[in-house]
Amino acid sequence: MLRRLQPRSAGTKGPRATTEAALEAASRPHPSASRDSPASAKPLLRWDEVPDDFVECFILSGYRRLPCTVQECLASVLKPTNETLNFWTHFIPLLLFLSKFCRLFFLSGRDVPFHHPWLLPLWCYASGVLLTFAMSCTAHVFSCLSLRLRAAFFYLDYASISYYGFGSTVAYYYYLLPGLSLLDARVMTPYVQQRLGWHVDCTRLIAAYRALVLPVAFVLAVACTVACCKSRTDWCSYPFALRTFVFVMPLSMACPIMLESWLFDLRGENPTLFVHFYRRYFWLVVAAFFNVSKIPERIQPGLFDIIGHSHQLFHIFTFLSIYDQVYYVEEGLRQFLKAPPAAPTFSGTVGYMLLLVVCLGLVIKKFLNSSEFSSKK
Repeated sequence: MLRRLQPRSAGTKGPRATTEAALEAASRPHPSASRDSPASAKPLLRWDEVPDDFVECFILSGYRRLPCTVQECLASVLKPTNETLNFWTHFIPLLLFLSKFCRLFFLSGRDVPFHHPWLLPLWCYASGVLLTFAMSCTAHVFSCLSLRLRAAFFYLDYASISYYGFGSTVAYYYYLLPGLSLLDARVMTPYVQQRLGWHVDCTRLIAAYRALVLPVAFVLAVACTVACCKSRTDWCSYPFALRTFVFVMPLSMACPIMLESWLFDLRGENPTLFVHFYRRYFWLVVAAFFNVSKIPERIQPGLFDIIGHSHQLFHIFTFLSIYDQVYYVEEGLRQFLKAPPAAPTFSGTVGYMLLLVVCLGLVIKKFLNSSEFSSKK
């Protein structure tokens, strides 16, 4: 198989001259354009008619002509290109989650107003979910404006995923973790003594964990964005596997919930959390499988160019995973509001998120100053 149809691990990008030649060829009018389509329409291209930086693994056709205008990019969401369903598989969930969070904040019937400090973690979480889907839609729609803008949009896409991951940790920290027996020293100290025979006071250990969980999640969010941005350069042989792995790292912040289910009767005490938590991770495993394996287009290149390729399936299963997560975060909020501890602070919620935005912006700026761009999503 020719180099461009192979995964990044099978070879490196061609010389810049090759990319420039392909870009020039892609911008020229197609021979059949004047005969078969209106003058304003641009025919779709095959993989060997676009620059290397725009070629996706095992996708042979359905590429948009380069460079496109903003109007042409927007019009393409209603045409059968290889990016069309990448857009719709995240735009429809974006609308669903936007409706869901509007109901939670403004139409829930609670006595708590939308600006109450108790809802600050939910605002952090909701902004992460919505930004992730919005940025994904933007990147897929406008990825054919230019090489630099393509890289910029996907850098922002990676940053939004890190932002979402940290927002999830903030919601867990305030709404879910306080209800776990694992993080209650009054429960864990006698538990460790009875099960292991260790006379250990767990108070300090649990306090240390509570003090470190948000700073550690913050560092992981920045580190994951750096790693994913670097994966778009030639040094990375397995970009999809790397990105999948680094975005699993922030999920480790949910380990206390998993340990709770192993050590205590989480299924009996909180069945909603138990069922939706494990179903979420099942969807994430399935999504990771498609993102790394490039199945089904790897098996039959060209057959799934428009409908059914792995990135579309990856989008669908990540949506399902976040849907389950929203469900148990909402349940955690209900439990929190029944007997709220100290109110979340602005600096411990929104302040963290704003600082993260600044740090992620600096990361993106650094990588945009580099001349190396690669297209693999």
